[in-house]
Amino acid sequence: MSRLPNPQRRQLHLNVNILHSGFVPSAWRLPESDPHAFVDVAHYVRVAQIAEAGKLDAVFLADNAAIVDQIHFRPITALEPSVLLASIAAATTHIGLIGTASTSYNEPFNIARRFATLDHVSGGRAGWNVVTTADVPSARNFGLDAAPDHAQRYGRASEFTDIVKALWHSWADDAFVGDKAEGRFIDPTKVQPIAHRGEHFTVRGPGTLPRTPQGHPVLVQAGGSADGRELAARHAEAVFSASQSFEESLDYARGLKQRAAELGRGPDAVKVLAGLTTIIGATEAQAQARRDALVDLIPWDYSVARLAGILGITPDRLSLDKTLPDDLALPGGGNGNHTFFNATIAAARRGGLTVRQLVRELAGGGGHRVIVGTPEQIADDIEHWFRAGAADGFNLMPDQLPDGLRNFVDGVVPILQKRGLFRTEYSGRTLREHLGIALPGYPGHRAALAEPALPHADVARRLVAI
Repeated sequence: MSRLPNPQRRQLHLNVNILHSGFVPSAWRLPESDPHAFVDVAHYVRVAQIAEAGKLDAVFLADNAAIVDQIHFRPITALEPSVLLASIAAATTHIGLIGTASTSYNEPFNIARRFATLDHVSGGRAGWNVVTTADVPSARNFGLDAAPDHAQRYGRASEFTDIVKALWHSWADDAFVGDKAEGRFIDPTKVQPIAHRGEHFTVRGPGTLPRTPQGHPVLVQAGGSADGRELAARHAEAVFSASQSFEESLDYARGLKQRAAELGRGPDAVKVLAGLTTIIGATEAQAQARRDALVDLIPWDYSVARLAGILGITPDRLSLDKTLPDDLALPGGGNGNHTFFNATIAAARRGGLTVRQLVRELAGGGGHRVIVGTPEQIADDIEHWFRAGAADGFNLMPDQLPDGLRNFVDGVVPILQKRGLFRTEYSGRTLREHLGIALPGYPGHRAALAEPALPHADVARRLVAI
């Protein structure tokens, strides 16, 4: 049985996004960085161990189905997340393991099996970040000339997630018998096909694994569009948001939790974890100098091209010493990435920033909020957002890895602990326990099955023929 924290006392949640050498594009150029880190499993394990020493909830791995960055300058997310997380699981004991897998270019059965396996081998620490994929290079890697329509992607994602959850629950909790004396290994009447036939998929099932230590892996989502928020409200147990201001994040969190409650999930069913890049110094001046040094290591043509890509325009429309064009619309006629477009526009408009100032404000990145300051200043900001309900926690993106995370763990975490906001020890071993999310109950037998369960050998022979 999962042990949960005192429900009367909210607990801050902290994950770290292991984005190869760090969030800032030039992080790999620092003297202490290893340019090979993006394909070095030891680097990811080292970051995860630092996170575990700091009692963080989880590590998070983003992913792309194509090369979508400018590889002449910046490392890419190259290693497949679930394989990499299995390696991290073997070298850690408590830290949660959240990996990204797209619903656009995978099949539900494979994803269900992959993440159920990760949850079993890690003792209940797995989470699946459910994403759709909007970029053209990824589409072309899967035989398409263009990315599917936004609404189609999210319709597929919703059905995909329903199927994965059904496969995860296609074994009853007591399906495994293991009775040596009677020679009964599995009770096949308690292993049920899901017999799914929908708009996008036909999947018979059942899954190949018993229910996992967490009931099923934690479901995470990161979409900021209307469709993305609806997907999150229906399925997600944690959401990574990209709000640039306190007011935006507060509005996002309230709206998402209200929608989840309307769907019968309760107002606290979803944890909102805001993206946060930290650049830390012993003094504010030192932190600002570190930010400036990192930004100065980024070629301006790289930064302008990256910003243009987020905005869905060509680089020649941007001038370093002018503000963004007034006539910007969602990329691809609304078929591009809504989340980072909206967050970047908000940062620029709010401060009336020129392109040069915007690049510096975002530390060369795109979309996520950046805090530059001392550990005390960063702790103050985190406490403000958390106590006011603008976030239940943060998905941390340190400027450089592993040292940027070490600076956070050594400098900021003790302050948060002293203020009673963050754990000093893990209270359990599963990701659900860290996040304070209850185990999902077994949904029971489904009445509308098109086929019987698996009680007899003749049924098994017939399924082989299918």
